[in-house]
Amino acid sequence: MTKKVTTPKASKGTERNVTTSKGLKEFEWSFTDEPHASRRKEIRKKYGKLISKLEGVDPGIKWQVLLSFTIQMIAAYAVSVIDSWVLFFVTVYVVGGTCNNHLGLSLHELSHGLGFKKFKHNTYFGIFANLPLTIPISVSFRRYHLEHHRYQGEDLIDSDVPSSWELAVFQSAPMKFLWILLNPAFYAIRPLFVVPKVPQFWEFVNISVQIGFDILVYFVFGWKFLLYLFLGTAIGYGLHPSAGHFIAEHYTFIKGQETYSYYGPFNLFMFNVGYHNEHHDFPRIPGSRLPELRKIAPEYYDTLPHHMSYAKVHFNYIFDSTIGPWSRVKRNTVTKEELKKLQ
Repeated sequence: MTKKVTTPKASKGTERNVTTSKGLKEFEWSFTDEPHASRRKEIRKKYGKLISKLEGVDPGIKWQVLLSFTIQMIAAYAVSVIDSWVLFFVTVYVVGGTCNNHLGLSLHELSHGLGFKKFKHNTYFGIFANLPLTIPISVSFRRYHLEHHRYQGEDLIDSDVPSSWELAVFQSAPMKFLWILLNPAFYAIRPLFVVPKVPQFWEFVNISVQIGFDILVYFVFGWKFLLYLFLGTAIGYGLHPSAGHFIAEHYTFIKGQETYSYYGPFNLFMFNVGYHNEHHDFPRIPGSRLPELRKIAPEYYDTLPHHMSYAKVHFNYIFDSTIGPWSRVKRNTVTKEELKKLQ
């Protein structure tokens, strides 16, 4: 029987979040390798052929993206011509936030090359899927996200981990609530400070295409249409049920447990990103097949603590004084030469 995230559980090789003499929280530091590589090796050794059958491209990704894209365009047009701000904001939250979070997670699938056999086609389609988000993130996200997999929790590399500034500022319940609201900004800007990189050609293409799309939308459909799309991203990545995955995935609700899966209903709209232990173990398996991975190897996943409610994740994050931006496992194993190469 699986265990929900409720009770602390001891773990070797880690130190629990601590409070300094000044009352500030600190990260939990690990002196062992991230757990996914070793578990991947064990599972592949035991179920190699079955795992290999799950890996590869999911043709359904492109159709899901086209559906969300179409819904967003229709909804944006509808609220831009209907004179009702109540309907506007309700639609932004319910439809816009859900669809833009879904499109953002399609970029996650495409970053692993799971949409098309040729990787360049994933890049092209990612730029297209990015359009309703109004902010160009597709190509840059891929660069940083693949490093998040390879260097999970690595200091000065894994930009998914909050900065020291965030730890110092967002400690109380009201400030943690504000941190969730501002998550889209942190998610976009943090990598530029944690591990700045020299922009590449396709990043400039992503930026140029996105700016062109935003300008076209503004002049053809008006500012209200563009505002709807932008707020869909701001809300869909902030205080929205589906945005709970940003916290649920790697924040240490239990001591020593640095990755968590979520098995609730929102997976239906999120490419099964909730199956996050499974995803980190086998990033070449598309989200649609991750539940099958869990069925193949239940002895590895059914014993791990997991989440069932993103709303509860947000609630506990805000009101539990032991949980906050500091609730992440970090490690420091990369040399200066490797860090320079990554930049």
